[in-house]
Amino acid sequence: MQAHQPPVHIMHSDAVMAAGLHALLAERGEFTLTTQQRQPQGQALARVIVADYESGIALSRQMPQDRFGHAPRVLIVTQLDKEWQVRTAMDSGVHGYLLQGCSAEELVRAVQQLCQGMRYLTESVTRCVADSLSRESLTGRETDVLQLLAKGCCNKSIARELGIGVGTVKTHVKGLMSKLEATARTHAVVVAAQRGLIGAPARPPLPVRQHKGVAAAALQ
Repeated sequence: MQAHQPPVHIMHSDAVMAAGLHALLAERGEFTLTTQQRQPQGQALARVIVADYESGIALSRQMPQDRFGHAPRVLIVTQLDKEWQVRTAMDSGVHGYLLQGCSAEELVRAVQQLCQGMRYLTESVTRCVADSLSRESLTGRETDVLQLLAKGCCNKSIARELGIGVGTVKTHVKGLMSKLEATARTHAVVVAAQRGLIGAPARPPLPVRQHKGVAAAALQ
């Protein structure tokens, strides 16, 4: 390997994903690659760290804000694509965000851009962030009320659970429905689940892609 090749450290918690990421990046021959399993010391020297969602956020929050670009840049590769999940990652200081269904070409492009000090968000994530910035955020109390609405609680139950008046609950419900552009309480819950503001059923497995993706490379 040439000395000028940027060091990239892979610390994805999923062993199959880690192997796939390593295989796809190694094919290009333009990065010095290390993995958390075999060369954990590589993290300290990395220009880019490729991680899963939880690890990437935890790592970004631990890093000092470095104006001069000396700290490693973090690229998350995940299945999580909800608005709240993406915004949490961005607010934590993550520099790149890819979905696991991405192509090998996009993975390489993302790592290249982070190595150059830029950011990279996959197209659907970019739209998600743009949409979220155009919406008014829910307050903490509105979120509390929303969580209880999702459990099927009535206004009286919510008031009792939160220790507030029924009239106050109605005000919060009205506010969150307006912000979510919902026409009914159940509609508000559906919209919130779609945006990742509250829990939703687990997503089905991603379909097999025809192109050579990350997981496919790991199985070869």
